[in-house]
Amino acid sequence: MDNNDRLIRLRYALDIKDMDMAEMFQLGGVTVTKEELQKILLNSDSSKCSNRMLESFLNGFITRKRGKKEPASGESENQLFMINDDRTVNNVFLKKVKIALSLTGEDMLQIMKEGGTDLSNGELSAVLRREGQRNYKVCGDRYVRSFLKGLAVRYRKK
Repeated sequence: MDNNDRLIRLRYALDIKDMDMAEMFQLGGVTVTKEELQKILLNSDSSKCSNRMLESFLNGFITRKRGKKEPASGESENQLFMINDDRTVNNVFLKKVKIALSLTGEDMLQIMKEGGTDLSNGELSAVLRREGQRNYKVCGDRYVRSFLKGLAVRYRKK
């Protein structure tokens, strides 16, 4: 699963409009034209979404849903990028969507279940930990697919 797939599936699950997606990229510090966004969403080979772009979108998604976070005294205003390599993309993706939608651990487990994967609280905790922490576990594509499928079931109900 690549970053374009993650964006496409998240967009579908939450029914995010093109203009809103462009705004979220902008809030995350990346300017994306309507044409570039269309190429990303069509998953064309010429427009691959980089890890930095995906994380910028997710940061903008959090800002759009929760508002701009005021930095504490002594903190820089620059957003931290947590994706270090391709192995950590899924972990960061789940964490940031969880934050943006204000989901609890129980919500996440229920969404995973609705997506077809039974996950224990310990397993969820392991994939949501920061890389390098004790009991950290790299999150596979299966969990993200299941989570996005569960989001679609939950948020696209008529």
